[in-house]
Amino acid sequence: MKQAGGTKWNKYFVAGLLMTGLAVFLGILGLFWTPYSTTAMSAAEKFAPPSLRHLFGTDNFGRDIFSRVMQGLGTTVTISSLVVLFSGGIGILLGALTGYFGGLLDEAVMRVTDAVNGFPSILLTLVIISILGSGRQNVILSLGIVFVPSYVRIVRGEFIRLRDADYISRARLMGVGKLRILFVHILPNIFSVFWVSVMIGFNNAILAESGMSYLGIGVQAPDASLGNMLSDAQGYLQRAPWYALAPGLAIVWLVLGFSLFGEGVRRRGQT
Repeated sequence: MKQAGGTKWNKYFVAGLLMTGLAVFLGILGLFWTPYSTTAMSAAEKFAPPSLRHLFGTDNFGRDIFSRVMQGLGTTVTISSLVVLFSGGIGILLGALTGYFGGLLDEAVMRVTDAVNGFPSILLTLVIISILGSGRQNVILSLGIVFVPSYVRIVRGEFIRLRDADYISRARLMGVGKLRILFVHILPNIFSVFWVSVMIGFNNAILAESGMSYLGIGVQAPDASLGNMLSDAQGYLQRAPWYALAPGLAIVWLVLGFSLFGEGVRRRGQT
């Protein structure tokens, strides 16, 4: 049974790793180099269909869509990574402290997270963006704030479950410091659960950033984003379907890759 679980894990993990690895590689490469300029316009090549010269065709300004998808992947991966790093880091810290110590700190943090969760996430994000303004930094900050409560609850629950475990009680009797117990003895043992939530967080951040850019409150032109490319393409679905297909498939590819990767880690943790 264990061997079967490991085989399943390998299939999901390898597929997810290959998909996300390819997308991340193209995205990082797109931040520094693209086959064509992402802003150069060419009236003569407007709405050119996919070909060897332009793999994904061109848009309504004659810009190479493959180059813009590369840059859009880089934008989405960068923003999503920073959102997860920001919200996950705060979530680990607050979840560890509240789950292990409890008391007034736990009550205060839980009430704040309940208040944040009481608002629809997209509505709360729009409110924060309306106050701070659009732009990459504000997108990262707003999404990071919205995603913190989910990480806090996951980490808190795992620390509550493990804080009275036998090996933790023995560590206390041996005089091990509280910080060492928190981050050396307990934290590594919640990795598999937390890692799955990180993969889900990546997916949520990708979809949220793309949605915000699609609505015009995320990444602003002339910078390429998968979301604003979809928004620009919606008026040309019949004339140039490849215009919307390329960024749409890129989003699906990213989300599916992270989902498979997280599922592989989860199945491995169950074996």
